[in-house]
Amino acid sequence: MERKRSPTTKLFPELSAFAYLAGMSAILDIQNLSVSFGDKEVVSQLSLSLEAGKTTAIVGESGSGKSVTSLAIMGLLRASIAADQLSFQGINLLSISEEEHRKLRGSGMAMIFQEPMTALNPSMRCGDQVAEIILQHTNLNRKEAMERALELFKEVQIPNPAEKLKAWPHEMSGGQRQRVMIAMALACSPQLLIADEPTTALDVTVQKEILKLINDLKTKRNMAVLFITHDLGVVAEVADDVLVMYRGQMKEFGTVDQVLYHSKDAYTQGLLECRPPLENRPKRLTTVADVMEKRTVNRQEVHSDFQRIEKQDPLLEIDNLEKWFPAGKTSLFGTAEVYKAVNQVSVKLYPGETLGLVGESGCGKSTLSRCLVHLHEANAGEIRWKGKDITHAKGKELRALRKEIQMIFQDPFASLNPRSNVSQILTEPMLVHGLFKGQRKERAKYLLKRVGLSTEALHKYPHEFSGGQRQRIGIARALAVEPELLICDESVSALDVSVQAQVLNLLNELKEEFGFSYLFISHDLSVVKYMSDHLMVMRAGLLEEYGRAEEVYKNPTSAYTAKLIESIPKINS
Repeated sequence: MERKRSPTTKLFPELSAFAYLAGMSAILDIQNLSVSFGDKEVVSQLSLSLEAGKTTAIVGESGSGKSVTSLAIMGLLRASIAADQLSFQGINLLSISEEEHRKLRGSGMAMIFQEPMTALNPSMRCGDQVAEIILQHTNLNRKEAMERALELFKEVQIPNPAEKLKAWPHEMSGGQRQRVMIAMALACSPQLLIADEPTTALDVTVQKEILKLINDLKTKRNMAVLFITHDLGVVAEVADDVLVMYRGQMKEFGTVDQVLYHSKDAYTQGLLECRPPLENRPKRLTTVADVMEKRTVNRQEVHSDFQRIEKQDPLLEIDNLEKWFPAGKTSLFGTAEVYKAVNQVSVKLYPGETLGLVGESGCGKSTLSRCLVHLHEANAGEIRWKGKDITHAKGKELRALRKEIQMIFQDPFASLNPRSNVSQILTEPMLVHGLFKGQRKERAKYLLKRVGLSTEALHKYPHEFSGGQRQRIGIARALAVEPELLICDESVSALDVSVQAQVLNLLNELKEEFGFSYLFISHDLSVVKYMSDHLMVMRAGLLEEYGRAEEVYKNPTSAYTAKLIESIPKINS
């Protein structure tokens, strides 16, 4: 049977002969790869080989060199790149021109980026973006390219594919946008697929679907997959081999069994141990530094004192709360439809407790939290703070309320003013609320120390910090006005597991020291279970389940909650 030639072999005829000699197994060969920006070497002497039909995962913290390695392979870096060997199916990637590298991208090798909303062009319809790749690398006309795009949308299981071809990126859900990115990557049947943190920002249920999709497509198309992540639970589900990177160097390489279950490297062991456990609730999570520096970690467990918590008067009461958004009209003169983002939700939060809120994107988690701080105005129901109705608080009452209820946002870079230094960021809330007159600078220094940062940070700007450090600044800003309730809206979702462990430890320490209450929002049920006393699950605006966190996890009464729990990526003992 004659083998069909891919667009890549048409562009590079020598590729076909090499693939025959290699038995279609050696896709990518890297020997002693080093990448430098100026005098700073960010990847050092890295060696790796990828085979067809197999998934190799690269694991490590931010700054370990994972993404830099993938961008070097794709030819998307303006940096000094040196290697004894950097070849893709026999083609020396260091010797080809930019034009030749451009021809390889999309046809021979393709990449799925972490944030599809950033990677997709907001001014082009999704179908056109997939067709553009096809038109660039094949001889198909526009009609044939759109037909091919429709086939790809069906293959990656986008619902209503013919309609979604005409949709704009902002009209798609996060999971659907990620599927569009996968369709773009697969458009010209690449032999190598690089997936750079493709599921980090996705719900566990959507993440599981995307992981299964990538794995099924790899098997169906006999591709080599380079999967970049910091989540070892995800690695356990998708990878054949694992490469662990730390500060640009390879720390460990082997099969999933060797690396995850029989690791000999302290850094790998640290990454494994800093994940929030599902079986118990230690007072403090182990960090990577604890393991590498051989520090003894207190294994004491925390058990919620429900007798104390539930006997108190509630700090916050939500009673049949509803928030609607317009959803268009059925006709020109028809009645305007509404979408109920929060629909008759009732729950209580007690002093000194952490109430966890979990659910998929679009379930109403963030909308509910924004109603509590009056960034959204509730349409119906009641919000009571210390027994007082604050549903329609305005003016001085609202300003006083915002001192008592503060938010820590998901993306600290977006929520910190890039034109203000840390000193201004921390003292501005004190100024607004008239607090600590004459002592604001000292208070800012104290807050920085309390969240684990040096006072030298006062004169720096947000872009000079890592993601974890920026999140600590966001926490310090929330603490500046001495609130009683902190709303953590996906505040650790974008962090590496190692940095996440540090921030979760910090939040628990601050709660113990200052007596805060938390509303802890996340799509990661393992994190929510670890942090929470009580747990509420939302689905499509409704309260699906509520109860003590451990009980909800062990004995869910809702099939939806059970599905969330079953979808958590796990490393089997």
